[in-house]
Amino acid sequence: MSTAVQAAQYAVIGNPVAHSKSPEIHARFAAETAQDMQYARLLAPLDGFAATVQEFIAQGGKGANVTVPFKLEAVALATALTARAKAAGAVNTLKFDAAGILGDNTDGVGLVTDIVRNAGFDPGGKKILLLGAGGAARGVLLPLLECRPAQLVIANRTPLKAVELAQQFQPYLDASCELAGCGFSDVQQPFDLVINATSASLQAELPPIAASVFGPATLAYDMMYGKQATVFMQFAAAHGALVRDGLGMLVEQAAESFFVWRGVRPNTESVFAALRAQLLSG
Repeated sequence: MSTAVQAAQYAVIGNPVAHSKSPEIHARFAAETAQDMQYARLLAPLDGFAATVQEFIAQGGKGANVTVPFKLEAVALATALTARAKAAGAVNTLKFDAAGILGDNTDGVGLVTDIVRNAGFDPGGKKILLLGAGGAARGVLLPLLECRPAQLVIANRTPLKAVELAQQFQPYLDASCELAGCGFSDVQQPFDLVINATSASLQAELPPIAASVFGPATLAYDMMYGKQATVFMQFAAAHGALVRDGLGMLVEQAAESFFVWRGVRPNTESVFAALRAQLLSG
C-alpha cells in the first residue's frame, strides 16, 4: 500500500492578511515550475506571532512570508539572518529546516530586479533619490547600493532620520558612491531614479518634493500600486518622468522568496500580467 506524500507547506503570516496576493502568486509559481507545495494565509494574533510560527513548523511548515506588523519580530525569531536581512533590520521571508529558522529579506532584490530587468533601467553610475527613511526604505538600501550608483540621497520629512539612516549604511558603500540624508525641501536637482518609499500613496497624498527632481529621462518608481496611477506617479509624469508602480516589486520579491525555499527561480512575466489584468478589471 502506497502512502501519499504531503505537499510542502508554506504560508504568509500577518495581521491583517486576508488581502495578501501571495497565495495566488506562489500557486502560479508552483504550477509553472512543477513544485509540489501548498501556500496558505495565516492570521496571527498581534501578540502571538512567534507561537503561530512555531505551531506552523510543528505542522510541517517549510517556510513563510512575513507581512505587517511582524517583520521586526521575525528578526528576533530567526536563528540566523542573511546579510540583506541584517542590513534591512527586517525579515519578510523565513525558511525552516534542520539548521533552524533562517530570516531573509527579499524586498530590495525584488525592487532592483523589477527596475533593472523589467523596466530596463541600470542604476549603476546613476543619481538616485529615495523618498522616506522608514522600514520600506531601509529594506531596499543594500541592494540599491550594490548596484553602485554614483549618488544615493535619502530624503525624509524628518531630516535627522534620513541622515542617521545614511550614516548606518556607510559601511556598505562602494568608494565611488556618495550616500547622504536630508529633508524633502533640501533636494531640488534632477535625479535619474526617484523611488517613493513613503506610505503617502496609501492616503492618496504626495511627498512634499520639488518638481525639479524629475527630468525627461527620470524613472519615478512608487512602491505602492493600484488600479490607477498613484498621486506620486501622476505628479512625476506631469513633469516629464517615466513612471512605474510597485506591482513588479511585489511579484519579484515573491519570486526571490520562492527561490530561497525551493532552489528554483520562476518566470514572473505571466504572473505579473495576470495580476495587472486583475487590477484593471477590479
